[in-house]
Amino acid sequence: MAGRGFRPAHNPRLGIAFICLGMMAITVNDSILKQFSDRYPLHEIVFVRAAVAMLFSLAVLRFEGGLRALRTRRPGAHIARALCMVVANMSFFGALAAIPLADATALFFVAPLFITLLSIPFLGERVGIRRFSAVAVGFVGVLVVLRPAGEFGQAVDRLILLLPVVAALAYAAMQILTRRLRASAPASAMAVYIQGTLIAVSIGFFVAAGDGRYAAGLESKSALFLLRAWTWPTPEHWLWFVLLGGLSAFIAYAVTQAYRLSDAATLAPFEYIALPMAIALGWLVFDHLPDVWVLLGCALIAGSGVYVYRRKKNLADADVGVSRRRRRRKR
Repeated sequence: MAGRGFRPAHNPRLGIAFICLGMMAITVNDSILKQFSDRYPLHEIVFVRAAVAMLFSLAVLRFEGGLRALRTRRPGAHIARALCMVVANMSFFGALAAIPLADATALFFVAPLFITLLSIPFLGERVGIRRFSAVAVGFVGVLVVLRPAGEFGQAVDRLILLLPVVAALAYAAMQILTRRLRASAPASAMAVYIQGTLIAVSIGFFVAAGDGRYAAGLESKSALFLLRAWTWPTPEHWLWFVLLGGLSAFIAYAVTQAYRLSDAATLAPFEYIALPMAIALGWLVFDHLPDVWVLLGCALIAGSGVYVYRRKKNLADADVGVSRRRRRRKR
């Protein structure tokens, strides 16, 4: 049940360690998944990785309260959080089938900007002109990456290029809910909710489209990835599927634990380590280097995101300083 027993201690250093490890795992996960995007349907990969991740998550749950930790007074909010992750995963992975890893990752990293905007109505935060201006610069970076005359802008449907942005919005909503729910369940329980929802959704896709009936005649790589017929993995691929499941479990736990241990203003800048990693893996694994426009867009998006959160942290530190001085005067 919800209660104070699950409220974590504030530990920024440990939170930073978790978010860095989580971002590294995400980038490796994305590169593996992109390699399989032309062989297996997305719902099959999601099902297998979520099922394996569920086993890992349940194992960790034993040390964080056991099955009783799954009880909650806010099931609707936990389901909403899990569905946000489903949308984020499906949108981003669908994009990976058609566009380079670095491009998709760069577009996804408008998530911190969405978090800033969503924090106004949902967390009651005040955002000044400086942070609003930084958010605007970040979205200019999105337009630079999406450039109408760009190489992949010509070869890929514009809606597919927007999928990472949709994923970023869903991810931002999930993180807002994580902050609101952090005292209602341990990180492992929140990971179980996510994996269970992913399993249910992927089963639904299998029932509706597992035979590939909707894939006939499709040319879009993203649509084919979503609707391709279920294919039993080859023996050598099972190891990769299990690795994807382990990475999925670790990612869900690490990111959730990071945001439970520290505030978004401290953690968000460290999420950007995924950008150089995506560029490096895109080059090493897929022999693709982003052009100057993508790099410029990355710089604008990352720079604006870091500024937004550093500005927020500076304001919070200033408020703490004012409060301390007031208490001293009263003494």
